[in-house]
Amino acid sequence: MESTIIFSGTKILLKKGDITKEEVDAIVNAANSRLLGGGGVDGAIHRAAGPSLLAECKKIGWCEPGDAVVTGGGNLKAKYVIHTVGPIWKGGHLRETTVLENAYWNSLKRAKDKGVKTISFPAVSTGAYGFPIDLAAKTSLCTVKRFLEKYPSSFEEIRFVLFSNKVFDAFEKALKMCFTAK
Repeated sequence: MESTIIFSGTKILLKKGDITKEEVDAIVNAANSRLLGGGGVDGAIHRAAGPSLLAECKKIGWCEPGDAVVTGGGNLKAKYVIHTVGPIWKGGHLRETTVLENAYWNSLKRAKDKGVKTISFPAVSTGAYGFPIDLAAKTSLCTVKRFLEKYPSSFEEIRFVLFSNKVFDAFEKALKMCFTAK
């Protein structure tokens, strides 16, 4: 299950899969502010990367919602892990969408600054943090489009590695909406 477009010199790929198995320069971790691992994607990345990831995260100590920090990839195939903290959904009245936009933007910025050419994202904030999937898909993909408009050809490939058919379908719909809109 895959869907692909090319925009501004960058391949945007949606796929169903396991982000810890990605062979890219960097994967993005949907982290918590304390950076200590947890459930879902965060726990899976920490387990797959091994103890060096946690040691680096402890040195950094904290990441604000909407921001991103970079560590090495540990035992992962990816050279880097970009940890971003998405918002906890509280009904949409506490700037949750803006915080999610910032999480994606800052992840891309950190990756660009490190010279990353291929990056894989999960569906940040859509698990335990409860962000509505359709809105998260639109927010993330439209943010990627805006980043690529500002920084064309910064990346060769941006992947979204999604964990279920429902999430894949939402991202596929948003891909068409964000990248065909004028």
